[in-house]
Amino acid sequence: MIELSIDRITRIAIVLGAIGVLAALGLRGPRDAAGFLIGAGLSLITVRSWFKLADAIGASGTLPAAGSVVFLVVRYLLIAGAVYATIYVLRSSPAVLVMGLLVSFFAVVLELLFGLSVSK
Repeated sequence: MIELSIDRITRIAIVLGAIGVLAALGLRGPRDAAGFLIGAGLSLITVRSWFKLADAIGASGTLPAAGSVVFLVVRYLLIAGAVYATIYVLRSSPAVLVMGLLVSFFAVVLELLFGLSVSK
């Protein structure tokens, strides 16, 4: 079975985020670079909170308290507010912001590919 390394996923996400910010800065300018950075930051915060929730469930075998569930719902409202502000206040491209939001997804995929290559 493949074991995911949360620390390695975090490092990969940070590197992918930095590469994306530099690429957006060079290709699209500072507004889109800021949009990518905000998207990547939100992505990293989200994936880390999901890992913490999974760890809490796995350690105790019980569901987390109602406060954790409320936080999960409120978090998406806060993310929606940040996305709105990034697009309409900073005038960042929605496509660049979405690419930033996908940084942690790609970090997890790269970690899975790394795990598969090591396990052979």
